[in-house]
Amino acid sequence: MAAFSGFPVAALDFYEDLEADNSKSWWTAHKAVYDESVHAPMAALLAELEPDFGPGKVFRPYRDVRFAKDKSPYKTHQGGFCAVGPALGYYVQLDARGLFVAGGFYQADPDRVARFRAAVDSDLRGGQLETITRDLEAAKFEIGGDRLKTTPRGFTVEHPRIELLRHKSLTASRLYASPKWLDTRRTATEVRKAWESLRPLVEWATDVIGAPA
Repeated sequence: MAAFSGFPVAALDFYEDLEADNSKSWWTAHKAVYDESVHAPMAALLAELEPDFGPGKVFRPYRDVRFAKDKSPYKTHQGGFCAVGPALGYYVQLDARGLFVAGGFYQADPDRVARFRAAVDSDLRGGQLETITRDLEAAKFEIGGDRLKTTPRGFTVEHPRIELLRHKSLTASRLYASPKWLDTRRTATEVRKAWESLRPLVEWATDVIGAPA
């Protein structure tokens, strides 16, 4: 595998054009661009980051349209993921906007959600998570994830960490909109730096819900 040297401008153009014509005929005519400018650099990036974050997976470009109203066959982004637990780890994505990085856990079964909330309820664990999320927001990450609009069963709205308790998944993310360095090796440096900032959140979640019960 060739060493990572950045994502060429052709990668952003590829996704901008795919958004305009998400068809099999267009994809077939431009698949060589996807292979060379999107898939290969993403695989090389994950390989470079593997010593620090573990083996990565390049997601398939095809959408699962079996139960979707939108039958567009192809994803309009390319994702890569380094898992440290079930649906838990570090994420990087390329699309027409630029580069997107994230970390945390993006889904959980009821048992894992219960463990998460028990940890948030704890003054020690919950206080740690408050500090982690506050620091990430100060570093320009956006805290996201699926959240209840109501108060979780067993808790009151007066709980000091009620907003965190409403989460059913918890992520932190940041978008780099068409950065000038995207087609250079600096991209690997920036992703590594972002993932290092996200490491406290990922490690907290790994300790709390990372392994199946």
